[in-house]
Amino acid sequence: MKASLRKKIPDKLVVLTFDDGCKSQATFVAPLLKSYGFGATFYITEGLNFLTNKEAYMTWEEVRGLHDTGFEIGNHTRHHRNVTQQSAAELRADLVHIDDRCEAYGIPQPKTFCYPGYNHSEAAVEVVAEHGFHFARRGVAPEFPYDGEGGRGPAYNPALHHPLLIPTTGAAGPNWHFDDFRWALDQAVGGNIAVLTFHGVPDLEHPWVHTEPEQFEAYMAYLAENDYSVIALADLSDYLGSKAS
Repeated sequence: MKASLRKKIPDKLVVLTFDDGCKSQATFVAPLLKSYGFGATFYITEGLNFLTNKEAYMTWEEVRGLHDTGFEIGNHTRHHRNVTQQSAAELRADLVHIDDRCEAYGIPQPKTFCYPGYNHSEAAVEVVAEHGFHFARRGVAPEFPYDGEGGRGPAYNPALHHPLLIPTTGAAGPNWHFDDFRWALDQAVGGNIAVLTFHGVPDLEHPWVHTEPEQFEAYMAYLAENDYSVIALADLSDYLGSKAS
């Protein structure tokens, strides 16, 4: 199953995604992205310690602020559980909860989804499809190994990959460096799209997915200086049929 092509995918097309609703995404990342005119998707969950640790995680008012600034808000489930260990009903309830929280804060219902912990299964994809998501992002596996602290993955090839199983081309973390970043960008040719995944910048609770602010600044400057088009996951609808077919 693949997405239909609406218009030619240009070289140097990059999707930026940020998981877990970390506070630094609102206070540091978003202003930097705005200064460059970059798009991005921020995937929000009420799992982890989102509800209790407001030094490490955003408030819903800050999530609304990201939307107001022009960024996409995506669904990352209520509890941030491994979807391969959830029943269909449990996953559906997790998805609906985030939709409802978005509605309560004046945020449009999310059009895209991100699998918590990069875990996915055929059964989960069926639920994600039933929910009406246009696109969904996974991690780098199974095509590439992942040590839990950053790594390389395949570029998104719409002719090959299911739109609800879009791979991560670069997963930021302590073991993912500037040469890995450039490698991911080099894959964005010939109809392929580089999809980058970040967490906190910095990440106060999860050092295995942490990115140093200075390093992130260098990444964003490189994208701007080398004329990459940087978009949110939902913006792929400009190029591709918006739902799996």
